[in-house]
Amino acid sequence: MGNAGFRTAEIRAVHVVEHGPPDGRPVLLLHGWPQNWRAWTAIMELGAADGNRMIALDLPGIGGSAGARTDGSTVAMAETVHAVAADLELERYTLVGHDIGGMVGYSLLRAYPEIARAVVMDTVIPGIAPWDRALADPRLWHFGFHAVPGLPETLVAGHQRRYFDHIFATAAARPDAVTESARDSYAAAYGSDGALAAGFDWYRAFPADAAANTMLTATIATPLLYLRGDQEGGEIQTYARGFADFGIENVSAATVAGSGHFTPEENPRAVWQLITQWPG
Repeated sequence: MGNAGFRTAEIRAVHVVEHGPPDGRPVLLLHGWPQNWRAWTAIMELGAADGNRMIALDLPGIGGSAGARTDGSTVAMAETVHAVAADLELERYTLVGHDIGGMVGYSLLRAYPEIARAVVMDTVIPGIAPWDRALADPRLWHFGFHAVPGLPETLVAGHQRRYFDHIFATAAARPDAVTESARDSYAAAYGSDGALAAGFDWYRAFPADAAANTMLTATIATPLLYLRGDQEGGEIQTYARGFADFGIENVSAATVAGSGHFTPEENPRAVWQLITQWPG
């Protein structure tokens, strides 16, 4: 793997990577598209140095978790992640989700009270403001493209690296922060036909995700921190109000300096500092 001190395991067909003391405070990390667990490498190193048990995984269906593919909905992926967390005996853990991983994290937050704190990064939750505005944003053109049955697989297969390079070039404020080796890892994680389709299935499930999320209005006391790159655009308080309107009582929000969409790689120290200094 090339990462000293990182430990790997397969749990329920999910590829799990750990770093830091096994008895440290648990932090579970969920990546987004088009990435895999490696997006968290720098954050894992920072967290482990602080004595935390840092745990990242490949989301169901891609990379080392190809055998755990679901229907692509965040509810189904959350169920898989929860089962893995239970097998790892995680209690009162901090959950951190980026992009699609943040959507999965929201479903976990809604369903499983053993989560002590939740951090959602650089995403909009289906069905929750400003979801409708996001769907109309031309910068998110790939939402519609990925949702077309079969077409993105046909056009992207064999060109994963070039397609992903375009995403990093246009969505990151510092594209060079996503290293060449990381990009190779991401392209490989979506390299098979099944993994590529699994990633696109996440977008095809958005209408069902939105319908499920808008039905969930019960009050949630678990603290939630919303982070967003300061150069990604969008009014961050709009996202915070969206969570509050759906019953999240304790919402904090902050921007990550010098970052676009890929904050865990563009400014990992700032991300980790915001998480550790958050009083939630």
